[in-house]
Amino acid sequence: MTQPLPALSPDQSRAWDALSAALRGAGIDLAEGALRPDAPERKVLRAVVGRAGSGKTLLLAALTAALAAAGVEAVLPDWEGRPRRDRRSFAVLAPTNKAASVLRARGVPATTIHRILYTPVYDPEYEKIAAWLAGQGPRPEVAGIAAAALDRAQAFHAQVRSIPGALAAIGLRGSDFIRGWKRRDDPLDIGLVDEASMLDDRMLADLRQIFPTLVLFGDPAQLAPVGQSGEMVFDRLPAASILRLGRVHRQAADSPIIGLAHALGDEATGFEEFEALVRQAAREDDRVVWAERVEATLMARSPVLVWRNQTRIRLIQAFRMAHGAPPDALLPGEPLICDGIELPLRHRRKRIDLEARGLIKGAQAIWLGPGTKPGFSRLYLPGSDDPVLGAASIIKIEREGEEEPFIPYAAQMGAVFLHGAAVTIHKAQGSQWEDVQLFAPDIWAAYRSGRVEAGIPLWKRLAYVAVTRAEKRLHWVVRNRLAMPAAPLGTADLPRGGAALRLAGG
Repeated sequence: MTQPLPALSPDQSRAWDALSAALRGAGIDLAEGALRPDAPERKVLRAVVGRAGSGKTLLLAALTAALAAAGVEAVLPDWEGRPRRDRRSFAVLAPTNKAASVLRARGVPATTIHRILYTPVYDPEYEKIAAWLAGQGPRPEVAGIAAAALDRAQAFHAQVRSIPGALAAIGLRGSDFIRGWKRRDDPLDIGLVDEASMLDDRMLADLRQIFPTLVLFGDPAQLAPVGQSGEMVFDRLPAASILRLGRVHRQAADSPIIGLAHALGDEATGFEEFEALVRQAAREDDRVVWAERVEATLMARSPVLVWRNQTRIRLIQAFRMAHGAPPDALLPGEPLICDGIELPLRHRRKRIDLEARGLIKGAQAIWLGPGTKPGFSRLYLPGSDDPVLGAASIIKIEREGEEEPFIPYAAQMGAVFLHGAAVTIHKAQGSQWEDVQLFAPDIWAAYRSGRVEAGIPLWKRLAYVAVTRAEKRLHWVVRNRLAMPAAPLGTADLPRGGAALRLAGG
């Protein structure tokens, strides 16, 4: 059964035809809905690139729907069951939890790259329940699990196709049924990767080992990963493998944010001209705000985006002072950002567990409170399917004029965090927030520096990335001032399910 296509622009149609031909060569005919399990083994690598609003996500969603309609199964990273030779499968991937959650909100079954690179190892007793729910085994009898609880798990799974969700519905936590994680041994089939501008060479190599057919969706105007010399991984592909989308498609007619993003692509647009466009957009549409000061209330959940580290540190200090945070501790609800995981090789299993949960460098987190052991913290990961976890943590809060950061909580080793009320634009890539505050004096400073990256003025690349992080509203902050918060910090606003609430309170 084939899936009707949405209305596509000419360049989207050309990209669709090229992707359909590549998949047909790999044994999947989207037009006829025909699958060949014995497709010839050959590598397929394509990239769909375009600026914000060019329709990359629409094309990705259409391709996902067409694959599902043709009978290609979506890979569930939390439990896969027995491999089947007659199965064709696909996975939609994103570098971060936040990026994956943005896709899921649009109906695309996305997960993170780390959840595909690593697979869970289930306790044998609970694996029987998983196999039964997936239709690969008989109804089990498990000690301590009543028949009524199994009925609840089955009812949940019938509505939401999630094995961990079904087990959580009967009172189990991930640590009850997942013993650990292992690096994937067997290859998969088709991989569709969003936010591919964030990939580095090593991540691409890992993905190519797993997916014989790989399609990257990326924005060439983003900032390249550190160490990539200003290049994206798709920049080095043959020209025939790159499918370019040029026409503005998403919200082209009425989105002032998309309009500002595309104005940055005009060589004639200088900083003063761009700021004049922002001011005009703010007069005409409330989705753009000409702000005289930073809003401390917004900083608790969506950081101020800056270029310079000194600006970031100064704004974080002002945020903590405005909320009355003590000098020697964190308040529940303070935002953090992961700066890496410091664990020796003998703790590789724990590192895999944290990364599989989404705690990777650049991940956002909300501090819920101290853990049960010294140096441990309870954390909330926005965008994660299982957002609440406890982890050994090293939390650093930098202070202006001081070389060494203040460390309120520190294990000997573990996940390292910086404060997240303000972050650099580079670290904001892959994330989106309903409201984004962009600190314009830093963009002006980048403009005055005269720096150029990959042939594009740095200030334009910074502004483009920051502007396109806004889902609904962009605040162009023009003064170094802070508005007092409208409410105290807390965690009541965080959406949590039953299992997550139990863990948070444990």
